[in-house]
Amino acid sequence: MRLQLSYIDVVIVHKADPMCPMEEVVRAMHHVICQGWVMYWGTARWSPVEIMEAYTNCRQFNCITPVVEQTEYHMFCREKSELYMPELYNKIGVGLMAWSPISMGFTQGRDESTIQLFSRASFRNKYSSFSWTEDETQGTSKEGYSSWMRDRVQSEEQRRHTERIRELNTLAEKLGCSLTQLAIAWCLKNETVQCLLLGASSVEQLFDSIQSLQLIPKLNSNVIMEIERILENRPIRPPMISTLALR
Repeated sequence: MRLQLSYIDVVIVHKADPMCPMEEVVRAMHHVICQGWVMYWGTARWSPVEIMEAYTNCRQFNCITPVVEQTEYHMFCREKSELYMPELYNKIGVGLMAWSPISMGFTQGRDESTIQLFSRASFRNKYSSFSWTEDETQGTSKEGYSSWMRDRVQSEEQRRHTERIRELNTLAEKLGCSLTQLAIAWCLKNETVQCLLLGASSVEQLFDSIQSLQLIPKLNSNVIMEIERILENRPIRPPMISTLALR
């Protein structure tokens, strides 16, 4: 009633609650679908193990299974989407709804602003789980904060990220597009991606992002190899260790 809709296309359950039994979650989703309130349900930021657990519970209790997983996917976040989601799609039919294809906006703006955006994003992701103590908190306040943050961010890893962005910018110019369009087209080139979530602050920005569709045919094997050379972060599945060999 409050949504002023007769039904909802898909409900996304954001992050699995470790304190809530999986059976309760799948039965709740099954109930709202059977009532006609929702057409489908999916997950967001669930691990492959949690998705498989939900699917197993659905089969056990004869409930409707999830159809999609919403996960972060861009040039600098690839492991889950490229290693594990294709397997889930082929085995149990869970599709991939990718979000943040331009990595929180790091591919927008001019070169210097791009670098600053990515520096802040990289810093926040890397130190968001940092364990603060009282002495460290005082040390990062006022004048000490600027120097502390500058020392943390200006690392060798950060400088390499900056070089990657500059090289990607050069490649985008050769293809006659923006870095944002290249990043979006690169995500869509992955056949596992069924849906891509985009944000836009204006109609012009949205139209510019949609033009990425015309770039996909240009991403041939040579271009993809060049992108891989620049990124140097292609995920590799860890080798499986047989417990029989250890006995």
